Amino acid sequence: MLKKRDLNDCHVLFNLMAHPDVFPFVRQKADSLEEFMFLTKQTIEEEERGETISRTILDEWYNPIGAISLYDVQDGCGFLGTWLGQPYFGKGYNKLAKESFLSELFYEKDIQTVFMRIRKNNIRSQKAAEKIPFVTLANESRADIYEQLNRERDLYNLYQIEKDNYMLHQLRNQNHVEGYEEDQLKEA
Repeated sequence: MLKKRDLNDCHVLFNLMAHPDVFPFVRQKADSLEEFMFLTKQTIEEEERGETISRTILDEWYNPIGAISLYDVQDGCGFLGTWLGQPYFGKGYNKLAKESFLSELFYEKDIQTVFMRIRKNNIRSQKAAEKIPFVTLANESRADIYEQLNRERDLYNLYQIEKDNYMLHQLRNQNHVEGYEEDQLKEA
């Protein structure tokens, strides 16, 4: 589940973000709760200006457990950033958050392409991205962006999610589920 960013969640989120398995991979790093609150307030203001779209990820009890954002929104494109607190790794929250967020981006906002820059040494995030059927490695197809990301050093792989691929995947899944339900009714 997702909700708009809120300063009331900062204390919990800061403690989760500060974990050594999370902190190196977070885009907006904060060394103190006050700094984290300042960055969160900036993010909320950027969303009001249409530059960022950011949500707090919640568990099934509505506790904040991470954040998912689309940064540098411009011309229907932006860069996805997601992080979860370490206790929530491997429990399916990342997949659920991405599905919900991408649905909002593609169906409710005017987003056409979502890019993901993932550090080459962040194996966990690369594996998570590669599990998603509508994600493509874009190092070659978007060479201009890839080279811009890596102009200093070769640090990142570039992945992309295009609205058309996402929507096609959603339609296929919907048709598969409907076909399965029809078969179940025929058997009954």
